[in-house]
Amino acid sequence: MIRRPPRSTLSSSSAASDVYKRQGEYLADLTFGLHDIEISSSAERTLLIGIHGSNSEGYEWVYPLKTLNNDTNIVSFFRWDDSSCPDSSIEILLNSIKTRLDQSPNLNKVILIGHSYGGLLVTTLSKKWDIDVPLDIHSVAGPLKGIGMLSSLCNYQPPSSLGTGISLHQWRTIQELDGAFKDLDHDPQLVDIKNSNVTRLPKTYKGNKLGHNWSISWVADEISKEE
Repeated sequence: MIRRPPRSTLSSSSAASDVYKRQGEYLADLTFGLHDIEISSSAERTLLIGIHGSNSEGYEWVYPLKTLNNDTNIVSFFRWDDSSCPDSSIEILLNSIKTRLDQSPNLNKVILIGHSYGGLLVTTLSKKWDIDVPLDIHSVAGPLKGIGMLSSLCNYQPPSSLGTGISLHQWRTIQELDGAFKDLDHDPQLVDIKNSNVTRLPKTYKGNKLGHNWSISWVADEISKEE
């Protein structure tokens, strides 16, 4: 198991840009698979996993993972081959979750937070979820309608509804402010999934334009308010 140094090092302190870059490189350099980024304990009840998007440099996840870290969850990060179709990585993630839950019977809930292409991955995973624990999915700036050659090459189809015990929250950026989507002739985030919740993100976040990468931090703040 790859463990992160003490959680105080995964911080948003002064000289943050260099800190974020170094810690982002740590995340981006992880081998493919599921990695805890803190030492787990028997007190935790929720397995919380961050799933990156295409060509992630990792830095955009540092503040969100720190913010979402608390005494009741174990924070993990899933590295996957985002240059390929998501199906094989979905199977790897699903099997990794099953193994993790078998190893830690104290865990009785799973939260998946996927950004961009990672949002598409976790939303598609809902169609294969066969584990008897609640699953909360958060798709952040996820092109759930499909984008580029994804639909034709990967036979991608978004789920039309959600199974029992699964919740999905679609967090959508404003297309014109999102560098990944602004030049498209449609908003790839717009897809109807029965019983999912949808939130359109605001224009700014802490004085910055709320674009593609800042979206994870904004959502992390919102999720942490509910815990």
